[in-house]
Amino acid sequence: MEIKEDNIINIHNFLPHREPMLMADYILELTKEKVVTSFEILEDNIFVHNNEFVEAGLIENLAQTCSSILGQSFFENPEADTKVIGFITNIKKIEVFALPKVGDKIISKASLISQYENICNIFCETFNNDELLIRAEINLFIQEVKS
Repeated sequence: MEIKEDNIINIHNFLPHREPMLMADYILELTKEKVVTSFEILEDNIFVHNNEFVEAGLIENLAQTCSSILGQSFFENPEADTKVIGFITNIKKIEVFALPKVGDKIISKASLISQYENICNIFCETFNNDELLIRAEINLFIQEVKS
């Protein structure tokens, strides 16, 4: 997928995550039912071991990519100090095919299967160029934390 600067959406507007747990750099495409993100694997990433981005990092990248779909409604106003909590409630199926290396830029794609209030079921895949790295079906929960 070609990354076009004018199409990039700031991921901070849709996720509460910050360094060192932010595992997506940019949102390349976002609708109510689909999201595409990019992430460059850096050497100092907490999920890098022996120059590879390990399985837990791939899963966290997928979860953050997926939560951008559900998180849109909580982060519509970038000026608001919205606090949310979210987590994976279920991984129905997961297949890991390969691990990316330091310096690789991965692209993750997620599509909403179903949603009931703050719980959603999403199909997601991550690629390094044309190589499929991971595929999963994930259930996520997210809700605003009231002060």
